Amino acid sequence: MYAYIARRLLATLPVMAVVGIAVFLLLHLTPGDPAVVIAGDYARPEDIAKIRERLGLNRPLYIQFFSWVGNLIQGDLGTSIFSNLPVSKLIGQRLEPTLALAIATIVFAILVAVPMGVIAAWKAGSLADRLIMVFAVLGFSVPVFVIGYAMMWLFSITLGWFPVQGYKPIGDGFWPFLQSITLPTVALGIIYVALIARITRASMLEVLTEDYMRTAKAKGLDNNTLLIRHALRNASVPIVTIIGIGVALLIGGVVVTESVFNIPGLGRLTIDAVLRRDYPIIQGVILIFSGAYVFVNLAIDLSYTILDPRIRY
Repeated sequence: MYAYIARRLLATLPVMAVVGIAVFLLLHLTPGDPAVVIAGDYARPEDIAKIRERLGLNRPLYIQFFSWVGNLIQGDLGTSIFSNLPVSKLIGQRLEPTLALAIATIVFAILVAVPMGVIAAWKAGSLADRLIMVFAVLGFSVPVFVIGYAMMWLFSITLGWFPVQGYKPIGDGFWPFLQSITLPTVALGIIYVALIARITRASMLEVLTEDYMRTAKAKGLDNNTLLIRHALRNASVPIVTIIGIGVALLIGGVVVTESVFNIPGLGRLTIDAVLRRDYPIIQGVILIFSGAYVFVNLAIDLSYTILDPRIRY
């Protein structure tokens, strides 16, 4: 087990290296000059040249890259071009809303999607199964921003149950925090719920046809024990796998959701940085998201041994 963990941790190094190279080249080879953006439309050529020199943009690309990597190894994500603040500080200021939204969405999706998938599989072909699958198809097909604006119109503007936009930290009180995070969580979680529910149903249907399930049912086990202890446990590996894969979907959805609900998280920070071509912020945020995705999938892989004792590393 420990050797496997060490190998997986070492395997993340080339993955992150490839991500870093791709991010650096993608941002630097796209059309446009950040010095021109910073200087403004009416800047003189000599002003643009001074900005390029100050930012090091006049150096060869490979020198810029190795300089960036050297700083990154020391824990320096760089300095924002526009705010002149350390990127690590800006990310730290925006981390709490994004973490709160992501964790709340994952918890909400699992608590809702897994029972839905189990019910759909247990009642396969019934009206309940069809309704759940219709919801799953619609939930996965409708964009996050459409769901967000629709919920905002209904529950905030029409009914007045929740604030329209904004975010309240948990330090300001649990109830204001819960009110501010509920609509974004549900809007982002619907797509996640649809994905997990469909996989749960498919995995449960496969397990329910196994011989040991028919034997357990013939022994007179009640439905709760049959579904949860026997069927769901044996169907859990594909479900946990899709939860880990769905983290990539969650990361992309966070950016859109934070923009719709005006949440000051990493998603908003990324969009503002893209619009301004603030390279250090974009690179830092993408590296943080990539690292989180890699380590979440490592945790998912390690959880297989707990869910299925037949799996050994």
